[in-house]
Amino acid sequence: MGELTAWQSLMNSVVLYLPRLLTGIVVLAVFWLIARSAQRVAQRLAEARHVDHDLTLLLGRIAGTCLFLFGVITALGTLGIDISALVAGLGLTGFALGFALRDIISNALSGMLVIWYKPFKHGDRIAVTALEGTVADVNLRYTVLVDGGKKIFVPNASLMTNPITVTTGDEPASMR
Repeated sequence: MGELTAWQSLMNSVVLYLPRLLTGIVVLAVFWLIARSAQRVAQRLAEARHVDHDLTLLLGRIAGTCLFLFGVITALGTLGIDISALVAGLGLTGFALGFALRDIISNALSGMLVIWYKPFKHGDRIAVTALEGTVADVNLRYTVLVDGGKKIFVPNASLMTNPITVTTGDEPASMR
């Protein structure tokens, strides 16, 4: 008789919890769809403005991931899980990671700005601080300069905080 009561109690709990579970799954699915749509919209807007393809993909992924993580936290709250400690923990973790990775984040954000504003292009000769060379590549962390047989990796944050001298072969007549 005791086992039957335990099973009935368990089944009653499952039946009472089932609507929350289904609502949580629906919330997660809706946020997943919103995240995918936001990723596509961000990519299309960036492509329409002729933003670099790699930067476009990065911005789209960041938008989609942030929305999906927000959806996961919302779905957990819908399930009845106390998310206040989780949110506080994520905030502290984000602060600690941001502080620990500040140079990398600074270079990545500076790289996005260099790619976005294009103060120079591939093949231009630039000088920044005591470094000089021809631009071979611009990525999120470094701008690669070539000078003779040397490759020089200039951190993008340095490009944002120091004056840059750009020498191009195709200057407009008004600049000569």
